[in-house]
Amino acid sequence: MGNDPAPEALAGVRVLDVATLFAGPLAATLLADHGAEVIKVEHPRGDPARTHGASKNGVGLWWKMLARNKKAITLYLGSPRGQELFRAMAADADVVIENFRPGTLERWGLGYEALSEINPRLVLARVTGFGQVGPYATRPGFGTLAEAMSGFAAVTGEPDGPPTLPPFGLADGVAALTAAFGIMTALRARESTGRGQVLDLAIIEPLLSLLGPQVTAYDQLGTIQRRTGNRSGNNAPRNTYRCADGTWVAVSTSAQSVAERVMRLVGRPDFVDQPWFASGRTRAEHADELDAAVGAWIGERSREEVVRAFTDAQAAVAPVYTAADILADPQYQALGSIVQIDDDELGPVKMQNIPFRLSETPGRIRTTGPRLGEHTEEVLGRYGLDPGEVAGLRAAGVL
Repeated sequence: MGNDPAPEALAGVRVLDVATLFAGPLAATLLADHGAEVIKVEHPRGDPARTHGASKNGVGLWWKMLARNKKAITLYLGSPRGQELFRAMAADADVVIENFRPGTLERWGLGYEALSEINPRLVLARVTGFGQVGPYATRPGFGTLAEAMSGFAAVTGEPDGPPTLPPFGLADGVAALTAAFGIMTALRARESTGRGQVLDLAIIEPLLSLLGPQVTAYDQLGTIQRRTGNRSGNNAPRNTYRCADGTWVAVSTSAQSVAERVMRLVGRPDFVDQPWFASGRTRAEHADELDAAVGAWIGERSREEVVRAFTDAQAAVAPVYTAADILADPQYQALGSIVQIDDDELGPVKMQNIPFRLSETPGRIRTTGPRLGEHTEEVLGRYGLDPGEVAGLRAAGVL
């Protein structure tokens, strides 16, 4: 009894993940991590995410994380038989997550009106670049476009350099977290109303919500935030600094008390007495002077020395890590932020753990991303298909 796994918060919730690439599928992953049964429905060619990024022995590594805890089936939704099977699956599902261009599901007879007639409790999460309405709704939409249109790229980079895009799927990741929250909100509402609903999420919106008061500042003051590199217009010193051993650290002084400790630590207590040092905004106006002092002090010491001195002084600092550093860091180890999972293709695989901890229903990573169609027979067997029928449909291109 004591060895039984902890209960999972979303046990009993069934999700059909028919989205591709990153935002929609990652939202489904977050649900799967907490016990939802997520059935990954792929075109017989496979989700393009299977071949994105690095691979080992022909096996996509990104896929192993993105599709963890999911069951994988193949199904061609453009075929009448595929549509029939999908409607049967939707009849006892709680959530469908999709990212087709608006109108595609409707053309297949799988839009919300049709699916909700079969299953009024169904939540349909539609995660697209530009949402279901508006002049851009039918355009192809990717996270890169959202990073540009949200205002993120415009404020990222050096003042004299170009707008800068992130080297990873930032907008998709933020959209996935938002979609997972939206789905849970819809499921909670269903407890009161007895009915599902549509979640319309445009990837251009969640990142916009995180970018602070830019829109309000422009509306009220006519000001537009400019690129400042690693500096902040709200406080200083705030930057990355090179250590004597060639590594880097990041320093933040969002709190006034921390700013004072930093300047005393680096041997410039005289700055603390300046009238302009009394607020983050006015300190930011003197960033050149502050950066010069902090940078010179850090540049004479190794990263280990810098971190130890800042920690002893209760000043805010963090090493700039690579993946190798993350795996070795004792704080990440204490939190269990990285886990090792056995994979039948790759052997032991390390990946990021669930990004928060629940005391009673913590969730867990049970499996890595499955092989293409690995669970087709198991899942479709629930709907009356025997192995011979599955083989015939596979030969016909339906599976």
